[in-house]
Amino acid sequence: MIVSSAFSGKRYAILGLARSGLAAAETLLASGAEVVAWDRQDVARDKLAGRARLADPLEMDLTGFDGVVVSPGVPLNTHPIAERAARLGVPVIGDIELFALARAALPPHKVVGITGTNGKSTTTALVHHILESAGIPARMGGNIGLPVLGQEPLPVGGVYVLELSSYQIDLTRSLACEAAALSNVTPDHLDRYDDFAAYAASKARLFAMQAPDQFAVFGCADEPTDAICATQRARRAPGRAVCADRAALALRQADWPALQGPHNLENAAIAAALCAELGVANDAILAAMASFRGLPHRMEVVAEHRGVLFVNDSKATNPASAAPALAAYPPVAGGRARVHWIVGGLPKEDGLGECEAHLGNVGAAYTIGEAGPRFAQLLNGHVRVERAELMCQALRLAFAAAGPGDVVLLSPACASFDQFRDYEKRGEYFREIVAMLTGAPAGVVVDPCAGKSAA
Repeated sequence: MIVSSAFSGKRYAILGLARSGLAAAETLLASGAEVVAWDRQDVARDKLAGRARLADPLEMDLTGFDGVVVSPGVPLNTHPIAERAARLGVPVIGDIELFALARAALPPHKVVGITGTNGKSTTTALVHHILESAGIPARMGGNIGLPVLGQEPLPVGGVYVLELSSYQIDLTRSLACEAAALSNVTPDHLDRYDDFAAYAASKARLFAMQAPDQFAVFGCADEPTDAICATQRARRAPGRAVCADRAALALRQADWPALQGPHNLENAAIAAALCAELGVANDAILAAMASFRGLPHRMEVVAEHRGVLFVNDSKATNPASAAPALAAYPPVAGGRARVHWIVGGLPKEDGLGECEAHLGNVGAAYTIGEAGPRFAQLLNGHVRVERAELMCQALRLAFAAAGPGDVVLLSPACASFDQFRDYEKRGEYFREIVAMLTGAPAGVVVDPCAGKSAA
């Protein structure tokens, strides 16, 4: 756990005691702060019983408090705590701001902050992997993994790698990252912001908090990101605000199984720029990219068997998120489409959406779940279609049909709830069936559906 004398004798109210809220409470208590905490659930409050005052900040006088700590999930544009705290001059902050305030008490270190509408989780995990592969002590936190305050402090020379959502940036005032990145900005979370411009401005705040001599890298493939880069370039020395150099890595991307596709080339270019800024040699960066396995359920390479790649992209719960996976595996020499696409589930929308542009990469589609018949109808005439209904059936068919150089891809473009509890369970089931099929002795035919049911 991270503790700091900066909190000693101060007063904080905490609203919400899920993972980040509870970690904040533990840090503040261990640091000698007075803590008032509240959560709607008794079981959450019980964890602090006898150690913190349990009271609802909405029903008490907050005069003189040093901050109200809220979860990033609290909508500041509508929740009454924002107006109440503002009226009393009390800042509303999150656990990342507490981390920023605690930094002075930690051994000398650096912080990398990574944000963006898409790609920030993969980029964060990739930077963490490169640093650890290069022998640099690193912790990963923020919007991914464990709350940063709940982790053990790094030794001298360590690097904290933080994925930061716009919500977390909204709750942060003083985090000056030694290196920061913005992958892209596209319309999202507009229920929390007045308009798209306000959402983009939230992302830009991460870079406004940096000093002019600190480093920032940007995707620059969309106009809002390019505009933020230009603004930062104007206030910094040459080379301290740059666009990611995709071209420098494009010829090496084929060597990185978990980083295929244009979107992952952007992620890799951003990660490479950040790690180079942190002193990692180029050869070490390239070697670590080849060994990166990806995040669970996000284009996760789960096996390679007889030249066939098996990829779990269960997190793709709509066509827009499945499209990058299809784009990642273009036809092999001679024009043979090599993707065996497992698609279907509980539909979120009707139609193929952005996936339609990449059907030339699909050799066959195996439709499953409630949306299976509709996908079969949409895909018929464009690619070969096998109606499977269950994933075990789809994998049995794809395993039999796929040859060297092919990719068996679970990227359902649908929610999981027709057959699975969540996308994680769906991805775990995919892994289990792939292990069964690839682990069978040569010449032995196994039935992956025998005794199997959806989870």
